Amino acid sequence: MLPVFAFSSPLFSWFAVLLVLAAGMVYSVRTGKLTIPGAATGGLLGILLFLGAGFTGLALLAVFFLLGSAASAWKRPDKQRLGLAEANKGRRTAGQALANAGVASVAGLLSWLSPAHAPFFQLLLAGSLAAATADTLSSELGNVYGRRFYHILTLRPDVRGRDGVVSLEGTALGLVGSALIAGVYSVGLGWHPGFGWVLLAGAVGNIADSVLGATLERKGLLSNNAVNMLNTLVGAGTAALCYALFGPL
Repeated sequence: MLPVFAFSSPLFSWFAVLLVLAAGMVYSVRTGKLTIPGAATGGLLGILLFLGAGFTGLALLAVFFLLGSAASAWKRPDKQRLGLAEANKGRRTAGQALANAGVASVAGLLSWLSPAHAPFFQLLLAGSLAAATADTLSSELGNVYGRRFYHILTLRPDVRGRDGVVSLEGTALGLVGSALIAGVYSVGLGWHPGFGWVLLAGAVGNIADSVLGATLERKGLLSNNAVNMLNTLVGAGTAALCYALFGPL
């Protein structure tokens, strides 16, 4: 199932898209979920996702954003007490928006530019957002519900909230996030093996994020935004590898 592309879309579709994005931007700024530059960046990313995957692309971005915002806000006083709350009261910046959805937006643009390969790029789009969602839920909710915390490489007990530290509960919640993204992708673009590939992409990206956190980020060689972008790139790469090995869809 191919998306609705920019220049063949009915005028009312673009009106609806721009209206929804504008409303989302205003709401996000007024509720403190995004900075003004972050909201503007998110709006641009939303347009690129719509170009490449139609309303499904927007739905995927919305699910990631809503789940991430809810997870960040969940039990925030407890996180603040433990020193685990995000800086800037959880308000996402333009850099964070690009780190989490930049790879997906590039895949959306490539899908629009190359309609013959749209299913492939749409798969990458979903895989990257699955990885971003899995990372956000596993870290934000894992810090709340995790019971035992381990270093991702040594599997030795480690400090909750440190880079590269995981919990069984957080990993499971991240997998749930990937499954939700895979479900939205499949509802919008068709049920096929891509569901499993997107689910796997989210899990692999999440693991890669933890490994990078335990190594390069702990040493100060990579920023959190850089690690998050690499996480989404690994998610997209995993989806691409599945397509190459078992595709086409």
